[in-house]
Amino acid sequence: MVVKELHGPHVARAQEGHEVIDWSDPVPRCESVRVRSHTCECLVTVYELCAAGGLVHIRRTVRASGGNRVSESPWLRAAEGNRLWESLLAGGAR
Repeated sequence: MVVKELHGPHVARAQEGHEVIDWSDPVPRCESVRVRSHTCECLVTVYELCAAGGLVHIRRTVRASGGNRVSESPWLRAAEGNRLWESLLAGGAR
């Protein structure tokens, strides 16, 4: 039996002067989106690095008793999207 590792990295605290991500409501742009990486499921807010149609974006899910709130970063070319993902993980973007 293969056991998948479900524990992703924890996001560092936001640094002073961090980049502000322009979060917006999700828009169905592609039939399928692949999650390439994700943060730890133990926190209320979970981030996923998603890829579709040659672009990447970050999906943010905030879980609450009243339901989940999902938002997305802008869709970016891979190099820029991966840089934003790394910055988010390091606390340089929110």
